[in-house]
Amino acid sequence: MPTYEYECQKCGHRFEEFQSMKDAPLTKCPECKGKVKRLIGAGAGFLFKGSGFYITDYRSSSYSDKKKKEGSDAASSAASPTSPPSAADKPAAKPADKPAAKPKKSPGKKGKD
Repeated sequence: MPTYEYECQKCGHRFEEFQSMKDAPLTKCPECKGKVKRLIGAGAGFLFKGSGFYITDYRSSSYSDKKKKEGSDAASSAASPTSPPSAADKPAAKPADKPAAKPKKSPGKKGKD
């Protein structure tokens, strides 16, 4: 049930009334018994509760099962390699022409790097 806001035409009193949408609008001010006008409200925000508001909530169980199977296959193959890496799989070492230079620090910076 919504909350409606009213304003008295005679005394200017503003008040809210919690009433059903089927109820007739109020006509008398509770303060001075003058004529009231129902104001246009900004509305109220609403809150989604429960599951089902994300696209992943509507996916079928077969989709979830397939994803689980793919994940377990990849994990098992990475955990137990069939053969040790060979020398051909390793990158070739580069000859060191000159030593690696240290990064220069800015003169204005102090503290953590």
